[in-house]
Amino acid sequence: MSPRIIAGQARGRKLFSLPGDIVRPITDRAKEALFNIVGADALGSTWLDLFAGTGSVGLEALSRGAAFVRFVEWNPRVRRVLQRNLRHCRLDDPQRHEVLGMDAFALLAQPPDRAFDYIFVAPPQYHGLWRKALEAIDANPGWLSDDGWVIVQIHPNEYEAVPLQHLEEFDQRRYGGVLLVFYARPEGDEEPTDAAA
Repeated sequence: MSPRIIAGQARGRKLFSLPGDIVRPITDRAKEALFNIVGADALGSTWLDLFAGTGSVGLEALSRGAAFVRFVEWNPRVRRVLQRNLRHCRLDDPQRHEVLGMDAFALLAQPPDRAFDYIFVAPPQYHGLWRKALEAIDANPGWLSDDGWVIVQIHPNEYEAVPLQHLEEFDQRRYGGVLLVFYARPEGDEEPTDAAA
């Protein structure tokens, strides 16, 4: 069954995908559950969709009223499908999205140019990339807003506890072969501001 947009402006639109295991799309069941957890907070939110693939999660966020989504996908073939999906869903508003053709780890190593409410991490399976990405965000926590979430999508067999300094795991949800793991900043772990005391 083709992935689709579940709710919002582009509800019901089927998404173009790629055959084989080039991308790891989230199942509609897991995606619907994810956005049920996010709930009304999706409206006006900002998302960093790392390893974006064909864009299923970021597109769902835009359809549900997210203010901005940055898609990061290095593979040109996959990126073309993502851009086709943006047009097909009529969500191709340059004020509300950005598609970066670069390595996710190169981006995470840069000084953050904005803090995101949600960072979604769904890299290729069984290479430990999810842990590497989580550690990169933890080392450069300015990418995440003070009350933001990092959401990791992995196969349940990939899961391991990861020691972190600026993030802590607060929830897990399993939907068949999809495990969603949620991380947030511990209370009191806010970015320092330049304001005078």
